[in-house]
Amino acid sequence: MNLNSCLHCLITFSAFLSSLLIGQSLVAQTPSSVVDRQTPLELVSSDFVMADGPCWDGWSLIVPDVKGGNIARYIPKKQSLQKLVPDSGRISASFFNHGRVYLSDNGEGKLCFIDGKNKVVITDFARLKDAEDKRDYRPNDLVVDHLGGIYLTFTPQGKVVYVTPDGQLNIAVAKVPTPNGLILSPDGKTLYVSSVVSKQIWAYQIEEPGQLSSGIHIASMDDGPLRGADGMAMDRAGNVYCAGPSDIWIWSPAGELLDKIACPTKPINCTFGDSDMRSLYITAAGGVYRQRMKISGRSPSPESLQLKPAAKVSRQQPATTPGTEIPSDLHFQPDVVYARYGERKLLLDIIAPKTEKLLPAVVVIHGGGWHNGDKTKFRALSIRLANLGYVVAAIEYRLADEAAFPAAIHDCFAAVRYLRANAEKLHIEADSIGVVGGSAGAHLAGLMASGSNNVRLLGDGGNPEKSSSIQAAVVMAGPLEMLTGSVADRSRSGTGFSNSNSWLRGTVDEKPALYRDADAFVQIDRNTSPILFMTGEFDNPARNQRSRDRLAELGIDTDILIYKDGKHGCWNRLPWLDEMASDMDKFLKKHLTPKQNQGTK
Repeated sequence: MNLNSCLHCLITFSAFLSSLLIGQSLVAQTPSSVVDRQTPLELVSSDFVMADGPCWDGWSLIVPDVKGGNIARYIPKKQSLQKLVPDSGRISASFFNHGRVYLSDNGEGKLCFIDGKNKVVITDFARLKDAEDKRDYRPNDLVVDHLGGIYLTFTPQGKVVYVTPDGQLNIAVAKVPTPNGLILSPDGKTLYVSSVVSKQIWAYQIEEPGQLSSGIHIASMDDGPLRGADGMAMDRAGNVYCAGPSDIWIWSPAGELLDKIACPTKPINCTFGDSDMRSLYITAAGGVYRQRMKISGRSPSPESLQLKPAAKVSRQQPATTPGTEIPSDLHFQPDVVYARYGERKLLLDIIAPKTEKLLPAVVVIHGGGWHNGDKTKFRALSIRLANLGYVVAAIEYRLADEAAFPAAIHDCFAAVRYLRANAEKLHIEADSIGVVGGSAGAHLAGLMASGSNNVRLLGDGGNPEKSSSIQAAVVMAGPLEMLTGSVADRSRSGTGFSNSNSWLRGTVDEKPALYRDADAFVQIDRNTSPILFMTGEFDNPARNQRSRDRLAELGIDTDILIYKDGKHGCWNRLPWLDEMASDMDKFLKKHLTPKQNQGTK
C-alpha cells in the first residue's frame, strides 16, 4: 500500500471515528441525581407551630399552620412571611390549580377554597358518615386534577374520596391502609398514595375520573420502625417525592429509589415552587425549608375552567396579562402523552376548534433559556391560534438540567411525528404542520425549520415511520446562530452563566460539532421551511439578520415584523398578543393550506 493510500485510509478512519464521537456527544445526558447538591438545604422560616401541606400559587408559597390555626403566605422575592387567612382553623393541606387555592379543612371536615382572606366551602364530608362509622370524615391531604376534580385522603377510614367538579362525592379507593399523602402523575393517569403506618407507596391507575384500578405497591421506606410516610410531590419527569420520618424520599415513577433529602427535623409535606419551579419547599416540625433541585416541578394549570362555586374576589392580574379561560367552542385536551423515553413521558396540550373538518396544526414551543418554562406559559397565544382555525399542540420538552442537547429538539420533532400519526383522530391535515416558538423556543422552531434532514436531531421519541418535516415556522426573538453571534460570544466569555454551555455540556470551542448541530443558521438550505421572524421594538430586531439574508438568497419566504414598544416576551402580553397572533395567521395560511372540500367524517 503506498503512502497516499495509507493517508486516505487514515483520513477515512478519522472521519468515521469523528462521526462516532459526534454520535456519542448527541446522547442526551441526564443528571446523576435530581437534587442540586451544590446548594445546601436552607431554613426559610421557623415561625410556625406546625407547618403542613404547602402549595405554590405562581408567585408565593401558601403554608397552612395546622396547629397555629392560620394560613401563611411566603413571598420569595421579598423574603417576607404574611398571614393570608388569620383564623383558618385546622387546615392540614393546600393545593393550587386552575387559579384557586384548595384547602383540606381537617378541623371542620370540609373541602374549601380561599376567596380573598376567607374560606368558601365546596363540600361537607359529614354526608359520607353512616350509622356504622365511628369517626367523622376529616380530610387529610388533597390533589386537584386537570378537570377540577379533587382526590382527598381520609386516614382513619382508609379511603380516598373523589369530589367531582360539580361537588359529587365518589369513593375512589375503598380500602387502603392509613392513607396520608397523595399526588397525581404528570399525565393525570396515575394516583400515588402514601400509607403513614406501613410507610408504603401505592399506585392506582385512573380509568375514569374518580374510578381507580386496584392498587400496586411500588415502594417502601426501609428506614426503621418510626412511622411517617406523609405528604407527597411530583416533578415534571414523573418522579415521586414523599416525606418520611427523617428524609424526603424520591422514587422514579415505577418505584426505583433515586435519592433522599435529609431534613434536620421531621418532614411533613413538600411542594415545588419559585419562578423556575426548581425549589422543593419542605414543611417540617422545625418550620419551612427549601432545597434547590436539578429537575423542576410542574406549574399549576392556568385559570382555564369555569368552577363552582365561583369566587367573589377575583385574583388581581396586571392589565397586560391576557386571560386563559378556554372558550366553549374550543376543545381542550391537556397532558396528552406524545413521546416516551423509558419511564419518562412527554406531554402536550391540545386546543382546537370543535369541528370534524381537517385543519392545519401548529406546535407551540415555550421559552425559558432551554432551562426553564413549561407548556402552560403560552396558553393565551395557543387559545388565540385555535380560535383562528388551527389544531394547537403546546408541548413540554426536556429542559437542560434534566437532559442535555439534543434531547429538546428530539422532543420537538417527536411532537410533529405524533401529530401526523394521529392526524385522523385529531382532525389534522397531516401535510400542513407549522411551528411557533418564543425565545429559546424560537431557537428550537428555527432548528426544526432548517434541521429536519439532520438525522442526529430527530431522536427516537416514537412514530419513526412519519415525517418530521414542518411546512412553516414563526421565530419570536430567539437566536438561530450557535457557532457564532451572541450565544458563542457568551460561551467563550468565561464570565457569568452561559445557558448554552450548560445545555450542551461544554463551550463552543470544546464541542464545535455539537454546537453546529444546534445551529439553525448553518443548516439553512433549499429544503428549509419558510420562516417569519417577529420581535419587539426593544428586543434586538437586528438579531438573525444573517439568517434572513441567507433565506432570501435561496428564495425561501421570510420576513421580520417589529412591534412598537414591544419588549422580550411581548407575545404573552396585551396589547401585542392579538396583533401578533393575527400576523402569524396571515403567514401560516400562506404555507399551511389544507386540502379543500374534505367535508366531515
